[in-house]
Amino acid sequence: MIPLPLLGTNLPVIVQVAVCATFGVLTMASIVCTLCKRLAPARNWTELSARISTWWYLAAGFTLAIAFDNAVSIAALGLVSFIAFKEFMSCIPTRRADHAVLALAYLAVLMQYCWVYVGWYDMFIIFIPVLVFLALTISMALTGDTRGFLRSAGVVHWGVMTSGFCLSHLAYLLYLPATHSGGSTGISLLFFIVVTTQLNDVFQYLWGKAFGAHRVIPTVSPNKTWEGLLGAIATTTVLTCLAGPSFTPLEGWRLPLAGLLIGIGGFVGDIVMSAVKRDLGIKDYGRMLPGHGGILDRVDSVMLTAPLFFHYLRYFYY
Repeated sequence: MIPLPLLGTNLPVIVQVAVCATFGVLTMASIVCTLCKRLAPARNWTELSARISTWWYLAAGFTLAIAFDNAVSIAALGLVSFIAFKEFMSCIPTRRADHAVLALAYLAVLMQYCWVYVGWYDMFIIFIPVLVFLALTISMALTGDTRGFLRSAGVVHWGVMTSGFCLSHLAYLLYLPATHSGGSTGISLLFFIVVTTQLNDVFQYLWGKAFGAHRVIPTVSPNKTWEGLLGAIATTTVLTCLAGPSFTPLEGWRLPLAGLLIGIGGFVGDIVMSAVKRDLGIKDYGRMLPGHGGILDRVDSVMLTAPLFFHYLRYFYY
């Protein structure tokens, strides 16, 4: 196949085709939304329209982020992590004594991507879980303020681990070398896990709307149903089996197992971050993405699927 010319030579052919297909689906969704507005003007289509419009921006931004060299992709993903951490901390009252500690935490999130950029895996894998964990705890103790110490330590560590460490696995996928089977590259791996995770969320919504009757955990996420969950897992697994060989080195029984990891992992990531929102008494983490909420609302699922997928691949193929 001949690479499509307008998407940048850094994108593998299969990713270029998938990007074109993505924008084709968004075009169809926009047309359908416009028709719905005209055929049923009495109904409120504002949220649907906002969601589709935001998806256009997200798809375009993601495409630009991966269309150039790895440095641009890593910087873009680092910015997403930084914003996600900022949204998380903005929702939670912090102690005055922790301001310097928070500055250290923000710096740690950015430093995590520096280790990705230089390809230093050993530092990448221990920096936040070990070194930053100890540094933040010691820094909080040195402030001398013991009121709310345990809560503050838990909040900051949780934010850095999810927004910084977990999401940074997306960036390190770019450094996994191409394999002899499937012709996968770091970009195709990154594209695959991001798109399948987001589609898994969509599948949960569609299956739930069509057949949902039994709620999974109503006190955490009342809209999540067993029908939506099982339908999404099955659909994501089938999608992984069909598309996995073109984007990843996955083969044989490892394909459906990867689909199960993505389907279940995406669901768990979503409900865990929903539980945090319930505890905080908020609906969304921010307002940056109309129809979706904040950045953190959009990447909550991939926070769990990214490290699961990364280490799953690394164990079997790297």
